[in-house]
Amino acid sequence: MMSLSYINQQLTIYLGIFLLIIGVIGNGLNIWIFSSTSAYRRTPCTFYFLANSVDNILFIGINLISRVVSIGFNFDLTQTSVYWCRARQYFIAVFGLFSFTCACLTSIDQFLVTSRKVSLRRLSNIKWTHRIVFILIIICCLHGIPRLVFFEISSNSNTCVVTNTVYSIYITVYSLSLTSIGPTIIMIICGYLTYRNIHFIRASVDHQLVKMTLYQVLLVFITITPYGITTSYILITSSMKKDAYQLRNENFALSFVSILCYFYYCGSFYIFFISSNRFRRTMKAKLLFWQRANQIDPLPIVAF
Repeated sequence: MMSLSYINQQLTIYLGIFLLIIGVIGNGLNIWIFSSTSAYRRTPCTFYFLANSVDNILFIGINLISRVVSIGFNFDLTQTSVYWCRARQYFIAVFGLFSFTCACLTSIDQFLVTSRKVSLRRLSNIKWTHRIVFILIIICCLHGIPRLVFFEISSNSNTCVVTNTVYSIYITVYSLSLTSIGPTIIMIICGYLTYRNIHFIRASVDHQLVKMTLYQVLLVFITITPYGITTSYILITSSMKKDAYQLRNENFALSFVSILCYFYYCGSFYIFFISSNRFRRTMKAKLLFWQRANQIDPLPIVAF
């Protein structure tokens, strides 16, 4: 009978590599389409999509590869290099917070755009969006700095752990509130309000962007909620006495829902492709243009 550690290792290798491939391709196509299409560049919602895609490709390129190598192939640099121990935690904090905040801002933007109040609709403009993203980058970079200080390689367990008790408590609260339960609640509320608004507003609404945003809310709910539930359960029951069998099961469940979260970082392109006809047409036009650019036209036949 296969052990849970072996199953976890195989899942991490095969599912992790699969997610890495579809994530790099999907986010790469998002960046290409949103950055090269003028209509998308002028829209606040799609600019958030663009910024989020850049962040997601960095997140999976650094953290997912590190996870596959460490768990799947038992080569964990965080156990031997304190610099990588701290750097990886820093990247997780910066890229994770930026991604979920961008997703929330997208939902908030669509709520504003579909609002019946003109004053709220005016809050959605591309100039403010550029400023917000710039400020958000600074905040996220500053937010991750304590991880460069408070993480060390434990001499007892030979693992990368936080050494400050207060900051350890903060990381737990932060993980649940800012990168799990909190964004999910915000996006569900804004998604519901947006869905309600489109039935009352008389002004023109870009239903394609609304659908893309609502589908992204669904993606977040499916991929992030299990992690929030599992983490909350482990935190609530941390003071209870548990045998080795229960601890192994909990560790396996936490590892599984953690890698499930990567579907959020890798799946936005496919969600947009399914939900938006215009997005599909734009991608097809881009690909066909690439084909036409490389096509050699036959020479005309001249009759004598």
